[in-house]
Amino acid sequence: MVIPKTVIWSPAAKQDLENITDYLMHKWGNNVVTSFLRRVNWLISQIAVNPCQYPVLNPSHKVRRCVLTKQNTLFYREIKNQIEIVRIYDTRQDPEKLKILV
Repeated sequence: MVIPKTVIWSPAAKQDLENITDYLMHKWGNNVVTSFLRRVNWLISQIAVNPCQYPVLNPSHKVRRCVLTKQNTLFYREIKNQIEIVRIYDTRQDPEKLKILV
């Protein structure tokens, strides 16, 4: 049996998640927020067990990309025995905001 790695969130990723859920709550309501959070939790639990299943976006920073929804992408990296959630990016934003990752 594979032991899942510990997951930590960067401050930026925490803020991203809060901004996205606030937007979803305001625009679409509680059911959409709940569905989105379930998907986030499920994908993170999959990443914690098998972090190499998603493609590397930036080899020098070891950042990987996981598509959450058509509008949101999760960026993470493996650091020792932990998974760091780096950002949750709204794909409709200016791509220049992601320069730190590439």
